[in-house]
Amino acid sequence: MLRALQLARYGAGFVSPNPMVGAVVVAPDGRIIGEGWHRKFGGPHAEVNAMASIHPENEHLIKDSTIYVTLEPCSHYGKTPPCSLLLINKGIKRVVVGSPDPFPLVSGRGIKMLREAGIEVIENFMQEECDFLNRRFITAHTLSRPYILLKWAQSRDGYIALKSDISMDAQPAQSLLPIQISTPVTAALMHAERALYDAILVGTNTVIIDNPTLTTRHWPGSDPTPVTFNSPNLPQDSHILSRPHILLDPSLPLSENLSKLYKDHSITSLMVEGGARTLTTFITQNLFDELRIEISSQSIHNGLLAPSIPSGLTLLSNHQTDSHTILTLLHQ
Repeated sequence: MLRALQLARYGAGFVSPNPMVGAVVVAPDGRIIGEGWHRKFGGPHAEVNAMASIHPENEHLIKDSTIYVTLEPCSHYGKTPPCSLLLINKGIKRVVVGSPDPFPLVSGRGIKMLREAGIEVIENFMQEECDFLNRRFITAHTLSRPYILLKWAQSRDGYIALKSDISMDAQPAQSLLPIQISTPVTAALMHAERALYDAILVGTNTVIIDNPTLTTRHWPGSDPTPVTFNSPNLPQDSHILSRPHILLDPSLPLSENLSKLYKDHSITSLMVEGGARTLTTFITQNLFDELRIEISSQSIHNGLLAPSIPSGLTLLSNHQTDSHTILTLLHQ
């Protein structure tokens, strides 16, 4: 199963909104005779690729072999045929499953199909590790809203933007200046993180001040769909409006907008990049699952303060890159 988890991660950035899945076929003598992973959204699933990788001289071993798969095999016809049916037709002896699939069209039906065909099934093996791998997918189909990562970069003294010399009577977006906090290396890592998400949200002020592209141009992987709130102040020549995007209704509660992202647009994971007011709104309404905070080694002494980190979070990682500290915290 550890090998299956390793394989599953190779699909990161290419399979969403599908889950990352790995599969390993083990012969009775303990040899791995086949392995695969879900490589691309719409492409063959992990079980299909694992079975296809078995050399002809080993195919006679399938009827006595075990397949380890990180997620319950699917049971429905979608973009591909059911993997449970494939395993039944191949005559596999035993299936070891990491996570149950919360997707309504599967959700136990895959395991039921296998057992009804006389296949031994072991459930919930290394489930904690398998659930964590697909926490975005599982959260979305359990809570009917995207998995939400809040991300920002701040100076060592806690600022995320500079204040301009414009009169304080000016609109907030006019009194702030963008600042580059990330280094080329940490920016590339951030783009790698972006590739894991279906969509990326910024507030109207961020569009006006920064005019971000919100792409993964520094890392291979799919660009997330840009999301912001509809406003007459949105510049029509902004980068995010030049490609397929989603505009939320600012008159609706945030929770309702998030539910519509999932139900109407099939968005299972959402990265929120700012600005400070937007990030704070998600935090105060308790609508987030993870925080990623990059802290520079430099101070800027004045400007717009970063959001306050709420208490009670679990530290997932704390590492140094290019003299910057990158914190990842889970909200459980």
